Amino acid sequence: MHLRGVVLPDDEVRDLWVRDGVVSFEPVPGAETLCGAGWIVPGLVDAHCHVGIRYGGGDEDRAGAIAQAETERDAGALLLRDAGSPIDTRFIDEHEELPKIIRAGRHIARPKRYIRELGIELDDERDLPEIVAEQARFGDGWVKIVGDWIDRSVGDLRPLWSDAILQKAIDAAHANGARVTAHVFGEDALPGLINAGIDCLEHGTGLTDDTIELMVEHGTALVPTLINIDTFPEIADSAGKFPTYAAHMRDLHRRVRDTVGNAHDAGVPIFAGTDAGGSIRHGRIADEISALAGAGLSKHEALGAASWHARTWLGRPGIEHGAPADFVVYQEDPRGNSAMLTDPQWVVLRGRVVKTPNPVTGHR
Repeated sequence: MHLRGVVLPDDEVRDLWVRDGVVSFEPVPGAETLCGAGWIVPGLVDAHCHVGIRYGGGDEDRAGAIAQAETERDAGALLLRDAGSPIDTRFIDEHEELPKIIRAGRHIARPKRYIRELGIELDDERDLPEIVAEQARFGDGWVKIVGDWIDRSVGDLRPLWSDAILQKAIDAAHANGARVTAHVFGEDALPGLINAGIDCLEHGTGLTDDTIELMVEHGTALVPTLINIDTFPEIADSAGKFPTYAAHMRDLHRRVRDTVGNAHDAGVPIFAGTDAGGSIRHGRIADEISALAGAGLSKHEALGAASWHARTWLGRPGIEHGAPADFVVYQEDPRGNSAMLTDPQWVVLRGRVVKTPNPVTGHR
């Protein structure tokens, strides 16, 4: 196929061809023109996406997981970093029409210190390095640990692990060729996680100037999942038995846009993730991009956090000669019209058109 349009991130009008599933910058004789104008964007990335967790909780079956992946694809998210799933989603790799998933195995937590039956629960924290190494070998280069959660004995967020065991666990992951990310809401767990060499933080609502400085020093990335943080007031409302925790969650929510803006201004790498699965419906990457723009990233940076920058961070190419043909086409510049982001005109995955416009409206 042949396409012509403004190719991001370079804002260059150019012609692209696709042959045998890859991008060509050289003409392909006889190629059929898919579109002659538009904005061509490297396939979107949801860097925190739980294919396999049923909306409302529980494990998805295969049909449900496939439906979740289809929803992400139709929204333009063609690369998903699975930040923990209770099921093995490798069967999705057999479906050429579904997004590529980078897996992090299962969440690793302590008993009664995370969502029940979602992750691996360790009675003894000394087992953490061994389990991290095991999940590193099982996953696709990532491991997910739970850094903090409510401790009902004190009625507020508290770290799950000692600093010393975190260092051993993260070293074990790195020795097995995997990076480590952690769920963390509050302030107290952050110094131990960052100083131990963690590669990424999920949510990071408790970041302060000091821990942001630590992130910059260590090169730690942040996936703030802002549309999930918007559920904090509802979580607080349901935590009547724990007023300190409820107040803490409301405060974290109140200042999260400033927190993310401060991290961005300091130079922390920030990437887009929705936390889809469980309480967040799939297919909302456009909402997360808009939320990042509202937290201080420029519209170009916010889109890059869900496209070309995220792909580089995850070791996947953008629109390059010889790269897999994974891209999204919009009728208008998606940076200037946020409504465009919610409804791509064309979606091309592995060189195949997997979403086409409605012939009447121009949209699917």
